[in-house]
Parts: sequence; structure tokens; C-alpha cells
Amino acid sequence: MIDLKKIPLQIGYYLAGFADGEGSFNVSFRKRDDYRLPWRISLCFNISQKDKVILALWKRWLQCGTLRGRPDGVWYYEVNNFNAIWENVIPFFKEYRFLSAKKKRDFSKFCRMAMIIKEGSHLTQKGLLEILKLRRDMNDGGNRRHNDKDIQALLK
Repeated sequence: MIDLKKIPLQIGYYLAGFADGEGSFNVSFRKRDDYRLPWRISLCFNISQKDKVILALWKRWLQCGTLRGRPDGVWYYEVNNFNAIWENVIPFFKEYRFLSAKKKRDFSKFCRMAMIIKEGSHLTQKGLLEILKLRRDMNDGGNRRHNDKDIQALLK
């Protein structure tokens, strides 16, 4: 679990501001035949940037996540482990809040999804559909591998 008191204020606010412009909260649905419901739901916080140093600050201060590079020189910092999201990412952004309305909205929905998962409700059709509804206008719709109709069709 993250110790927010160890993060210098200027670093915390810098990272939050950086994420306000460049960060993304995502939920993905992956088809699984070995699950009670045919979908595995995963949450992810990520940032991509050409400057690895800035992304290394995230890894250092959030004490979780991975850094990886692409051949074109772009680096990714991502946290997709649920416990790390619950114990590190969410508390960080509750302490160092966003200024933009859009990022506040996406983070609020992300937190609600995390609560649904924490409670185990994502393993029910009702919980899965609630996450699907929350996802609908996150990240301005974004590109999605599985659209709402595809996901709902396999629930029937």
C-alpha cells in the first residue's frame, strides 16, 4: 500500500497534473471460456510518453506498475494489477486530484468500477452490465476491441 506522506507535494501535484493531460483510466473485456460469465474484466491506468524519465517517476512514487518501450521510442507506464490499482493508484488520485472535468469524471467511474470488482459483483451479469454502462462514455468512447453489443450478446 502506498504511503502518501512520503510523496513530496510538488512531485504529487506534478504527477497528477501530468496524468490530467496524458493519463488514461481504462477497463477491458477479454473473452474467456473458462469463466462463469464469458468475460474477464480488467482495469488499467496508463501513460505513454517519449521521455522515460517522467514515467520512471510514476513507478518510483506509486511503487507499482511496469515500464515498457516500443521500437518507435515511445514508453508506457501502466498499472493493471487490481490490488495495485486499489491500494496505490486510487489513493494517489484521491489525494492529488484532477482539475479537468473530463478526467474527474473518468476517475470517478474508474473508482466505481473498482468498487464493483472489489465487492465481487463483476462476476454477476448485473455487475458486468453496470461496468459496461460506466465504460460507455469514458475516454470519449475510445477505440474498443469489444463493443457493448458483442459483450451483451454473449451474456444471453
